[in-house]
Amino acid sequence: MRKRFAAALTAAALASAIGAPVVLADSSNAGCWGTVTSQRATTLHDMGEHASSFAGSRRLGLANVARVVLGADATVGDLGAALGSLDGIPETHCP
Repeated sequence: MRKRFAAALTAAALASAIGAPVVLADSSNAGCWGTVTSQRATTLHDMGEHASSFAGSRRLGLANVARVVLGADATVGDLGAALGSLDGIPETHCP
C-alpha cells in the first residue's frame, strides 16, 4: 500500500511540474476525484481500502496533498483530474 501511495504522490508531483497549469485552468473539476478513482477501481480492481483501515497512522489528507502538490488554490477535484491525465490509463479521465 505504501508503494501505491508513493506512486500516486510522485504522479501528483509530476502534475505540478507538467500538467497542473492546464488542469487548474478549468474550474469544472469538482467531481474529478470520485470519477477518476471510480474509473480506476473498475478498470484495475486495485482500490478499496477505506482510510479507517490505517487507524493510528498519520495522513496528510487529500485536500492538503492537492494544495501542496498543485498549489494553494487546488482542490481534491484538481488532484483527481491531474492524476487521471498522468497515470497512463486510458480509462481514467475527468470529463
